[in-house]
Amino acid sequence: PLTYALQQAPLRDMSTLLPAMYGTLLVAMFLFLRSLFGVLALLATVALAAGSAMGVAGWLGIPVSPPMSTAPTIILTIAIADGIHILVTLIQAMRAGASRDGALVASLRANWQPVFLTSLTTIVGFASLNLNGVPPLQDLGNVTAVGVFAAWFFSVTFLPAVVAVVPYRVKPARSAGGWSMERFADWVVFRRRAILPATLAVSVVCALFIPRIEIDDMFLEYFDDSVEFRRDTLFAIDRLSGVYQQHYSIESDEENGISDPAYLGMVEAYTAWLRSQPEVDHVSTITDTMKRLNKNLHGDDDAWYRLPDERALAAQYLLLYEMSLPYGLDLNNQVDIRKASTKVTATVQNMSARELRAFDERAAMWLAEHAPPSVTSSASGVAFMFANLSRRTTEGMVQGTTIAFALIALLLVVSLRSVGLGLLSLVPNVTPVLIAFGVWAILVGRVGIVFSVVASTSLGIIVDGTVHFLSKYLRARRVVAASPEDAVRYALSTVGSALWVSFLILVAGFAVLTLSTFTPNGQIGLLMAITIGAALLADFLLLPTLLLALDRGTRLGPR
Repeated sequence: PLTYALQQAPLRDMSTLLPAMYGTLLVAMFLFLRSLFGVLALLATVALAAGSAMGVAGWLGIPVSPPMSTAPTIILTIAIADGIHILVTLIQAMRAGASRDGALVASLRANWQPVFLTSLTTIVGFASLNLNGVPPLQDLGNVTAVGVFAAWFFSVTFLPAVVAVVPYRVKPARSAGGWSMERFADWVVFRRRAILPATLAVSVVCALFIPRIEIDDMFLEYFDDSVEFRRDTLFAIDRLSGVYQQHYSIESDEENGISDPAYLGMVEAYTAWLRSQPEVDHVSTITDTMKRLNKNLHGDDDAWYRLPDERALAAQYLLLYEMSLPYGLDLNNQVDIRKASTKVTATVQNMSARELRAFDERAAMWLAEHAPPSVTSSASGVAFMFANLSRRTTEGMVQGTTIAFALIALLLVVSLRSVGLGLLSLVPNVTPVLIAFGVWAILVGRVGIVFSVVASTSLGIIVDGTVHFLSKYLRARRVVAASPEDAVRYALSTVGSALWVSFLILVAGFAVLTLSTFTPNGQIGLLMAITIGAALLADFLLLPTLLLALDRGTRLGPR
């Protein structure tokens, strides 16, 4: 049933979330662009990007797992950002009086490098998922990385070509958006001494709550109450027993060693210890069969409900039991073919990943203290496999995020031609993650596998705003020789509208994932939406005031 539920989750999401995603993006783009042909061109661009990525996944034989099912939605959302920057710059140029072709050339010239760089950093972020060792998450990272590349390619080729041939018109407008950005820029410059410490204080306070996050998973909670599997499983837990099973293979030192009375006594003691644990509902073990057979062959006398004292007798009981099974069956589900080990299965209550790992550690400690040194066993089973996914993905997240940090910093240093700006750009890129996880720690307090996905992928996405802002800021400083204050005004007035439009669309897109019946996908969507919202504040408040505070008297980087 669990396997079936995990197979149905991505199919259900793809049949509901993708249409909802398209509807949300269609409405959002039309509200921001106010051009039907522009919306259709951009929608075709993102559809090509998502279709290309899923097509590559199909050719490579990548299965559509629950994490992979979010790839089209993520690609659609990210691809929007590339096209928005190009179209918003185009609209601004046409409103300023430029022809459509001239505005297209100006838009591509202004956005070519930042769009390419942000796509590259996003690819690095998603590619870092390959270090977590979980194949479905690796597939998500690789397919999304292909989609991000396709989104960049179609945004700088297909999208401008379509806009150049369709009847794309822009009203000479009242430039309310530019006016508001200019006013906002003046406010940021005027209030910078208050904004900078305030944003840093919010970031620090949120970061202080992050250690309170409990990295744990409740596997039954992967599905919401609308999923039949969860409802039926809760019904069984309430009225029967737990559904999680911990399987332990208890080895002996020799072939046919499970007939040794000393070995059977150790297994019986281990079984008794398991049954004494409060989390255990039931234990299945071969020693119960041995005791029952001993009793049956002594006239069902309860006094003989004990393990046989002789090895030969125990072996005969085992043979008798196996011979009594229906034709074609054997004991391989309980003992190995060499009769050298047996399986003990503990059915436990509904436990979290951390509780399952702690239970296994206690079981291993009991064996270390009471069994011969050669007898060691760690749990196996579906539940314990998922329990170790949380730990494994967290370890991979630390490694992957560290490498992604280093690569993104190096890319920014090279592209911006400034070590100082490259390192400075990490502050507004890290801050949104700190704020998002701090808010999550306060509101929720627990996160599981989604922790590694969000930490690894959000870095590449939130770099988008930083790169576009810094590219315009450096253009004003190096080409026009503007002061830091005027450079901030220029950056916000030229790229500010595109940034907040793309960020709001990203938030709306990831918010659609919260409708998923597969809880990890919903958590990814909500946490990414919070992270991107925090990135909007970082790029509009923290980054400009940092530049104003540090870029005094000298120009950062070569002219």
